[in-house]
Amino acid sequence: MEPQTCIELRDVTFAWPGEPALLDISRLTVSQGEKLFLKGASGSGKSTLLGLIAGVLSPRSGLISVLGQDQAQAGGSQRDHLRANRLGVIFQMFNLVPYLSVLQNVALPCRFSPDRARRVSENGGVTAEARRLLAQLGLHEPSLLSRSVSALSVGQQQRVAAARALIGQPDLVIADEPTSALDADSRDRFIALLNAQVEASGATLVFVSHDGGLAGQFDRALDLTTLNRAARRQRTD
Repeated sequence: MEPQTCIELRDVTFAWPGEPALLDISRLTVSQGEKLFLKGASGSGKSTLLGLIAGVLSPRSGLISVLGQDQAQAGGSQRDHLRANRLGVIFQMFNLVPYLSVLQNVALPCRFSPDRARRVSENGGVTAEARRLLAQLGLHEPSLLSRSVSALSVGQQQRVAAARALIGQPDLVIADEPTSALDADSRDRFIALLNAQVEASGATLVFVSHDGGLAGQFDRALDLTTLNRAARRQRTD
């Protein structure tokens, strides 16, 4: 049986008004449950691509299908609904809320998404699921869970950000340079833990990094500079 498609891009271009194209992709398909590594150097269009997939940006032309929804044709509220209910995003700078505790940060997506809250209610509730994810990611000390995230190390904040993205069983997890501040050992441990959690829930993972040496830890690897025709044109100009 052919795997279902999670993401499909066809003839997608993006440009700011009056500016040349930042992104020009002929075709990109990601299967449901696949773990895709995208090597994305500075200027390759990675932030633009992730913004288009997440529905934060709209393309100038082309098809962007994410979990069956055409992001190019969907309205803003539809894109927001899909992102809140079915996507998990790990930001490069983590974007944790400094005045909330570790547990409160992880539980936050369930406050904005009834669908996520309903799914975790089947696993004992939001707090229990937040604790389980944090423990799976190596954060299980009771005193740590009530601590403000601003008191954590970079590595601990990163794992809190991953747990927040994973709570509520999202169908698609997007990770934007989440290991850039880690040493090699911590980075490899984090990727192994993230891959294990994604596999357990059957989610799709799109992991973007400038470090091509990480590619072997994923199902498939693509170089965004090659994939993005606009970036190739900029290199030859």
